Amino acid sequence: MDEPGEVTRLLSAIADGDRDAWDALFPLVYERLRAIAHRQLRGEREGHSFATTDLVHEAYFGLVGIERVMWLDRAHFLAIAARAMRRVLIDHARARATQKRGGQPGQALVDLDALSTHGSDDQVIALEEALRALETRNERYGRIVECRFFAGMSVEETAAALGISAATVKRDWSVARAWLHRELRDDDQPR
Repeated sequence: MDEPGEVTRLLSAIADGDRDAWDALFPLVYERLRAIAHRQLRGEREGHSFATTDLVHEAYFGLVGIERVMWLDRAHFLAIAARAMRRVLIDHARARATQKRGGQPGQALVDLDALSTHGSDDQVIALEEALRALETRNERYGRIVECRFFAGMSVEETAAALGISAATVKRDWSVARAWLHRELRDDDQPR
């Protein structure tokens, strides 16, 4: 189990340029990162090529390469880590979908509630595109979806990660889910 105070101290050291702090941080957050990765991988198809450990390591090493980030605290770090894992999986899904179709991405109806248990590559890509559209309308909604849906964070953890109240998280989560449901349903309809 990680110690939130020690994680925050190490993140501060990292922000101050201490590259060795990354090595000390990893064992403290590893189990929480595995839980986030496991949740995200539940949506992958059977036989996917990512193991939980692979996703954790690929996302973490991507984070190590980021410079000039003002890490606020443990919750902020975990939210950014969840985003990094999401991007790894999206890039992987896009590559598989493009390869499968000879360079042409497809379309698929996405059920946001069912996606976490059996999302196809096309569904994951459709969700990513809808989430990007949502973020252009309201960036905070996008961050809340990342924390709640992708990272499996509680309302309280999301509030801490984003520096907002739990009531705001609840309200915005409801609005963001409704918008995504509508957007994903409308994407499958002929225009």
